[in-house]
Amino acid sequence: MTPTLLTSTQLRYNHFAMAKYHRISCIFWVFSLLFLLTEATNVAPVHGGFVRTRGTQFMLKGSPFLFNGFNSYWMMHVAADPSERPKVSTVFRDAAAAGLTVCRTWAFSDGGYHALQISPGVYDERVFQALDFVVSEANKYGIRLILSLVNNYGDFGGRPQYVKWAQNAGVQVRGDDDFYTIPVIKGYYKNHIKRVVTRFNSITKTMYKDDPTIMAWELINELRCQADYSGNTVDSLDKKHLLEIGMEGFYGDSVPERKRFNPGYQVGTDFIKTNQRREIDFTTIHAYPNIWVPGESEESQLEFDCKEATSFQ
Repeated sequence: MTPTLLTSTQLRYNHFAMAKYHRISCIFWVFSLLFLLTEATNVAPVHGGFVRTRGTQFMLKGSPFLFNGFNSYWMMHVAADPSERPKVSTVFRDAAAAGLTVCRTWAFSDGGYHALQISPGVYDERVFQALDFVVSEANKYGIRLILSLVNNYGDFGGRPQYVKWAQNAGVQVRGDDDFYTIPVIKGYYKNHIKRVVTRFNSITKTMYKDDPTIMAWELINELRCQADYSGNTVDSLDKKHLLEIGMEGFYGDSVPERKRFNPGYQVGTDFIKTNQRREIDFTTIHAYPNIWVPGESEESQLEFDCKEATSFQ
C-alpha cells in the first residue's frame, strides 16, 4: 500500500513559548493535503466515522477529507494543572473558529516534571486525566487529533529517558539508538503504546482505540538513528486509526539520486523505504529552513523548502 502524502510545514511560531523547551515551543504545524486547503466550517463535535485513506486521499464517511491543522505539543502538559485547562479550551475554540480541524499533540511525557509515565509501566493518573481532557475538548470543538507517542529528543523524556531507564535496570547500553534494538527498551515502548491506545477516557467514557476524535497515531516525533545512516533500523496499533511515523523527510540509500534535496547532513533515516511498510497509512514531512540553511535570506530558505516539498511528487 502506498501511503498518503500529508505535507506538513513546521514554522517558527511563538505560542505559549516555554523557555525551557525552546526548541519545541516555537513549532506550529500547518497541514495541507496535497497542497489543497479547505474553508472554515461550522464548529461541531466529532460524531462517528474514522478517517481512512484511499489511494492518495484521506476519506471520511466515503468523501474526501481535506483539512487545515496545527501543532500544539504542550496541551497535556498544561492540562495537568486543572486551573490551566481553559488555555486548552481556548486554543481549540479559536482553532475551530479559524477552520482548523486537525491538531497534532503529545501523548507522552517520560520522567521529569508532570510526567505521564513516571517509570516504565508506572503512570500518573492525574496526567492521564489531563490527556483525557485534551481528547474530550478536541471532540467538543470538532477537531481530530494526531497523537505522538514518544520523542526522538530528550525533551519530555523521549528516547534518552527510555535508554536511561534500561541502564538503571542493569541493561548494558551504548547510546540512545539502542532504543530501536534492545528488547527491554522496545518492550517499555510497546507497553506505553498499549497503555495509551487502550486508555479508557475518564470524561468521554470511550476507549481511545474506539474514539474517532483521534485521527492517527504518530510513532515518534522526528525519528533518527545516528548509529545506522542507511535508514534500515527502525511494528501496528489498533485496526481503526491511521498510523504514521513522524519522520522529517530525509532521503536515504533507497533513492540516492534524491539525497541532494537533504539539508547537507545525515540523520540515519530513509523516508521512502521506511514509509513503504504496509502498516503505514500516510506520511509527513517537517521543514526547518532557518536551521537547515542558516544565514540565508528568507527567499533562499523558502526556495529550499519548495524544492524539498516538490521532490516528493
